[in-house]
Amino acid sequence: MNEKAIVIGASMSGLLAARVLSDFYDEVIILERDTFSDQIENRRGVPQGRHAHAILSGGSQALERQFPGITEELVHSGAILSDVSNDGRWFFEGAALKRTPSSTRAILASRPLLECTIRNRVRSLPGVTIKEGQSVKHLHYSGGRVKGVRTGDGIRHADLVVDASGRGSESPKWLEWLRFPEPREETVEVNVAYTTRLFRRHPNDIDGDLFSVIPATADTPHSGVILAQEGDRWIATLVGRFGQLPPTDLEGFIGFAKGLNDSYMYRAIRYAEPIGDAMTMRFPASIRRRYEDVPKSPSGFLVFGDAICSFNPVYGQGMTVATLQADALREQLSKGGEDLPKRFYRAAAKLIDNPWNIAVGSDLRLPETKGRRTLGAKVMNWYIARLHKLGHRDAQAAQAFLRVTQLLDEPSSLLQPRLALRVLFGVPGSGSRQYPGLSARKSLEA
Repeated sequence: MNEKAIVIGASMSGLLAARVLSDFYDEVIILERDTFSDQIENRRGVPQGRHAHAILSGGSQALERQFPGITEELVHSGAILSDVSNDGRWFFEGAALKRTPSSTRAILASRPLLECTIRNRVRSLPGVTIKEGQSVKHLHYSGGRVKGVRTGDGIRHADLVVDASGRGSESPKWLEWLRFPEPREETVEVNVAYTTRLFRRHPNDIDGDLFSVIPATADTPHSGVILAQEGDRWIATLVGRFGQLPPTDLEGFIGFAKGLNDSYMYRAIRYAEPIGDAMTMRFPASIRRRYEDVPKSPSGFLVFGDAICSFNPVYGQGMTVATLQADALREQLSKGGEDLPKRFYRAAAKLIDNPWNIAVGSDLRLPETKGRRTLGAKVMNWYIARLHKLGHRDAQAAQAFLRVTQLLDEPSSLLQPRLALRVLFGVPGSGSRQYPGLSARKSLEA
């Protein structure tokens, strides 16, 4: 389509954007202020990379579309392919959801392994270059459009600039300086603090399960997640809210896990061998920037990934939404360059709506969360609570919920008449339909 594109940021969003752009531009340059090592390790520019990450099922599928064979490559490097409905424990409303084998897959791996594998794939693409140690100071605007960026080394020209610099994006300030309207921001204050530890994992831990997810409730506003990782490790993340940081010392960490609504995580780590020191992180608020509502945007410039919407990390949606945005960017680029920003922002907004509503709806169930509560959200939370209780006994109800949270199905699928009647009356289905597939572990062993 054009000669050159520049991507600001070489984290997951930037790498995904560059992958798509490489099919439409002769040259794609990624400008990253951080530096990389050849080793699979955490880097300074991604402090959240030390904590639990996962690609949801919807993201796993989108990632495979962008990088054919990436799942097999990750598994070969130690990542674990899990059956979301069968290989772990989802604890809601006092009990775990009923398990059943399914085709709903998710990749369990550390953030450094995921990012390094994808970065190596992107580096191998024709025409793509990653420039390290490059900080973008401003956009280069001329003749009514963005024509590149300004760095400490001068101006870099481009036909398209994509800001994938993350939550701390400078784009709103840049747009204001260029006299374009800033996007309206929606903020939900969640005041989350989390502590993560690594432990040695054995195949028979917690009956061979690969994960356990224990969400917060109004009575117990703390949560936890434990995931199997490459290298025979558990990564265990404990989440405190509203000013409480889970302890960093081993004894306090295990004691905090014991106080959660489910004992699975505690059982996995109480006698496990710890690996390294604890790591902490704080996340004050979920932020969504409504670029789709801005009446006028500069040509030649797009905002992408967390720079548009930064989700509460406890729901693990960020990387998956970035992969889905990459699909949307590909679709809009295939239609040509005219009105590209407006078309992309509208497409991105539609795919962000569902995960945003899922996360915000869950957060607003806690009375301390600051945000706007609507009657519709209250009714939906009541309905989801009943769905969870039905899901303790009904495999179809459990799978329907998980497919929505894994960003495979629309939330409206939970309101299909047959399912809705069972939810409202608390009656499990007899011979409930199951989504086909074998356990991910068994299919890999085969």
